[in-house]
Amino acid sequence: MEIIAFLLPFVLLGSLVVFIAFSGGPGKAREAYLTSGNSAFKLGVPLAFLVLGIGVPGLVMANRGEAEGGTGSLRSASLTTEDAEGKRLFRERCSSCHSLAAVNARGVTGPNLDRIGEVTPQRVRNAIRVGGTGEKRMPAGLVDGPEAEKVANYVFKVAGR
Repeated sequence: MEIIAFLLPFVLLGSLVVFIAFSGGPGKAREAYLTSGNSAFKLGVPLAFLVLGIGVPGLVMANRGEAEGGTGSLRSASLTTEDAEGKRLFRERCSSCHSLAAVNARGVTGPNLDRIGEVTPQRVRNAIRVGGTGEKRMPAGLVDGPEAEKVANYVFKVAGR
């Protein structure tokens, strides 16, 4: 459904361009629309644009919850306050680089945390403290203290699930 909602405006816009092109340009298309078009066509075009103008953004907003993340068993899992804070911090400071399905993160430079093998809180804390593996690919100390602990515990609970 989302694919159709995404593609439909482009199909309608393409149809409009073809109509204008075969009518002899914008002036002729306007004249054909106003004079020789039947009432269903005259009503259908504005109605289609009105429905799409409200319908497509409505579908996007209705499906916005998917951006919250969660796959499989994590979709319905409730979070503790500490886990919710760890999730928020991960999204804010880590998700631009790291991929993690639980937050719908699709990072491009860091490793995919769902696929790096065994994830323990200590391993995550060490990576945060030294900057990944210490090869200066990740800035060290992006979060520290209790925040690092929250991120480490959250990643431990959700990575690879």
